[in-house]
Amino acid sequence: MEKGKKIQKYINNHEIDLEKIIEEYSGYVYKIIKNMASAHLSDEDVEEIISDTFFILWKNREKLDEEKILSSYIAGIVRNLVRGKTRVTNLHADILDYENILQDGQKMDMICEQRERISIIEKVLKNMKEEDRMIFHLYYYSSMKIKDIADKLDITEFNVKSRLYRMRKKIKKELEKGGYSHEG
Repeated sequence: MEKGKKIQKYINNHEIDLEKIIEEYSGYVYKIIKNMASAHLSDEDVEEIISDTFFILWKNREKLDEEKILSSYIAGIVRNLVRGKTRVTNLHADILDYENILQDGQKMDMICEQRERISIIEKVLKNMKEEDRMIFHLYYYSSMKIKDIADKLDITEFNVKSRLYRMRKKIKKELEKGGYSHEG
């Protein structure tokens, strides 16, 4: 898998080349799943998430922005599927919490605030260098280890750590400007 490939590289005759994507990104999807929940999922669950990832990508092919990096879309899909699958295994414990969230108006305010925070973070990320964004996505969205990121990008682990530290500091500063403290 070549890092940072845009979606447009996988478009042939106005149609997404799903076979090529599956061939190039299956290992990437597997690695994200294992990094996120290796102990919590069976082999069948992992296979299901891999196939569901590419099915969802194909199903939403008309909505994809061809200028965006494909691995970001894939990582987001996988992350959501893994979280959903691990939630299902703990569903019996979470149902009461979910009902309480729906009944509690304050919780809805918290959800709105969380969306605003995410928007601020996305704006900060948009203004970062491409490599910094990639480090951020690999660490936070793909759940890669610092050592693996350093190896993938051919930089030192210290460089990855210091960049993540600076990014967190920038994000914290922007969140505070927006009226959000780092505790809440």
